[in-house]
Amino acid sequence: MAEKRDYYEVLGVERNANADEIKKAYRKAAIKYHPDKNPGDKEAEEKFKEAAEAYDVLSNPDKRARYDQFGHAGMSGAAGGGAGGFGGFSGGGFSMEDIFSQFGDIFGGHFGGGFRSSSSGGRRVNRGSDIRVRVKLTLAEIASGVTKKLKINKTIACDKCGGTGAKDANSYSTCSTCNGTGYVTRVENTFFGRMQTQGVCPTCGGTGKVITSPCDKCKGEGTLRGQEVVEIKIPAGVGEGMVLTVTGKGNAARQGGVNGDLQVVIEEEPNAELMRDGNDLIHNLNITVTTALLGGTVEVPTVDGRAKIKIAPGTHAGKVLRLAGKGLPEVNGYGRGDELIVVDITIPSKLSAEEKRLVEQLATQPSFQRAESTKNQNIFERMKSFFR
Repeated sequence: MAEKRDYYEVLGVERNANADEIKKAYRKAAIKYHPDKNPGDKEAEEKFKEAAEAYDVLSNPDKRARYDQFGHAGMSGAAGGGAGGFGGFSGGGFSMEDIFSQFGDIFGGHFGGGFRSSSSGGRRVNRGSDIRVRVKLTLAEIASGVTKKLKINKTIACDKCGGTGAKDANSYSTCSTCNGTGYVTRVENTFFGRMQTQGVCPTCGGTGKVITSPCDKCKGEGTLRGQEVVEIKIPAGVGEGMVLTVTGKGNAARQGGVNGDLQVVIEEEPNAELMRDGNDLIHNLNITVTTALLGGTVEVPTVDGRAKIKIAPGTHAGKVLRLAGKGLPEVNGYGRGDELIVVDITIPSKLSAEEKRLVEQLATQPSFQRAESTKNQNIFERMKSFFR
């Protein structure tokens, strides 16, 4: 797969270019590579799309800031919560119709060239708006994946007219403004020559037909307020801020259009004993002085229960023990993280007289003397000589 070019390079502008310079550069590129001027030229079509994608990011202050900081990686929907890609079309997988609709305001209408939705016979299809919800998950749910059922308040298709907005199948007539095409066409003389533009028909909204007798329940809208229970399968390994898209489960569209999508934003519930670091989990383990000296077996929490681990004699504070494969799985992939046990030693803040006496006796024993002092002194001497 070819590496994406820098968006500033695509438009031929400096990184400090202002909004007007970016808009002017995009307009120039779009006209140069427009399909009407380059019929059958696939390379020109790809450059036309590339320029549109670059403009979509650089003309949006938020997207531009993310791009300047993270590059193309900042435009990914999995990592940035749906911020990436061209206008929500997932980084280049969009049609010419999408580009024309997205940037019609720049060129004063909808570009010509026959790029219309084939699924609707050349007519525009209404699309419902997307819905965004947040779902909280525990570490255990993230580790294994989970299915959630959500009750969503949304617009739904009218049950009486089936979402069409019309009283019955005979309650339509062909739009007289566009003669059923859904678009109106005009030819304009511009600085670059004669240019044909198309815009959505203002009378029918691009459907090509008008309702003569509206449904008495939804008043011709085709939608009503309602609820739907949506079942969502969340894969194992998801992380905070990830966005999962459930196609077609958003708001219903007016007059029998296409439903929007449901966007599910992942939130992680804090865990009192385990902290996440990527796919690894970290647990701070407090052990007693005697366990640190003599060793022993202790119990630690894991994402799916508890496990016993051995503490070796002479374990010091800060030592990290590893439970391989006890972390979180890669989302939609292979491999699993580890659980890291960071050892800390609990020092009693108060001692009884007898305990103090025993500790003082231990302090006189050879193993409790500062046997490393000479070694440390040699290290310090070597460090001092290094800086002389």
